[in-house]
Amino acid sequence: MAQQAVGMIEVFGLVCAFVAGDAGCKAANVTLEPFDRNKPANADAMPIPLIICVKFRGSVEDVTAAVEAADAAARQLTGVVSKHIMPGPVEDTEMMLHLNGLDKS
Repeated sequence: MAQQAVGMIEVFGLVCAFVAGDAGCKAANVTLEPFDRNKPANADAMPIPLIICVKFRGSVEDVTAAVEAADAAARQLTGVVSKHIMPGPVEDTEMMLHLNGLDKS
């Protein structure tokens, strides 16, 4: 299987992550990796104390389109923290991409 690009977008809150993921998948031929979460040290000072990372996989073109669609959808809700596209993650990065904090207590 050819290596796939990964696009990541961090948004505020789980609902926003689902909306962003849905928009990205409808906009391009991509698949979703498991969401990841981050509760920053200053979470109590934030309007929404949870940051969710939505990860898309596919070709660079499809991942780019998905991240842009997710960005537009997220900005209509709670907002975007950051976004990035990696055209060809190295093996060590690939291992880290499969980790997620949502299935932990």
